[in-house]
Amino acid sequence: MQGSVFYNLSFAALVCIACAIFVSSSKVLLQDRQIFNQTLDRQRNVLVAAGLVSEDERLTSEETIDRFTPIRQVVIDIETGESTAVDPQLFDQRAAELDVATSFAAPPNSAGINRIPFHALVYEVLNEGDELELVVLPVHGLGLWGFLYGFVAIDDDLETVRGLTFYEHKETPGLGGEVDNARWKSLWNGRKIFGVDGTPEIAVARGVVGTPVEDPWLVDGLSGATITGRGVTNLLRFWLSQEGYGPYLDRLQEREDD
Repeated sequence: MQGSVFYNLSFAALVCIACAIFVSSSKVLLQDRQIFNQTLDRQRNVLVAAGLVSEDERLTSEETIDRFTPIRQVVIDIETGESTAVDPQLFDQRAAELDVATSFAAPPNSAGINRIPFHALVYEVLNEGDELELVVLPVHGLGLWGFLYGFVAIDDDLETVRGLTFYEHKETPGLGGEVDNARWKSLWNGRKIFGVDGTPEIAVARGVVGTPVEDPWLVDGLSGATITGRGVTNLLRFWLSQEGYGPYLDRLQEREDD
């Protein structure tokens, strides 16, 4: 009996050790592939937000990289809007936000943002003349069940939305999850960001609104998802204000005026 117990315990221990070694080895061996896939997914979402790839277009990894190549990645100082020497390939904005050594406490806000990273990674889409055509900015904020992470593309006038997409969220399918709906996302194209006083006025309405000409700052609400819609409003207004990318947009405007 004693030998049987010892055998069972020994066998269980060996199985646990073998599984631990297998899982650890798999994580190490697959880490580069996971990072590569995450990079590809981020690049595709930037392309979708910029309108350079359609929602239903299927691209190979090579095609995604090729389409993304003309886009200039820049790590900026979030407080001054100036570009930095930080390598975009090595910068992880979400990790920087979580680290108290690379971020600072956010002012009170409705977007649920607790800390703001010192630096941010932005994407500048240039035309053949090396002139700014649009800029794509990473945005995130609190929805109903958790944070929504996405990208907003802004036209070269720096006050008109070209596109909006979310690549990660926990919203309810069929309700708040409609932030993924291609029809709803298409409604953002042409909407204005700033009011007459220069502060962000863009918002998700509680019902159906008109065209960008009729209702320049409003987008149709999400049926049955008022809190999610409010979350989208809050996160956009926060990140497009002077607390977020405002200084960077100011620098771009100065560059365009020169």
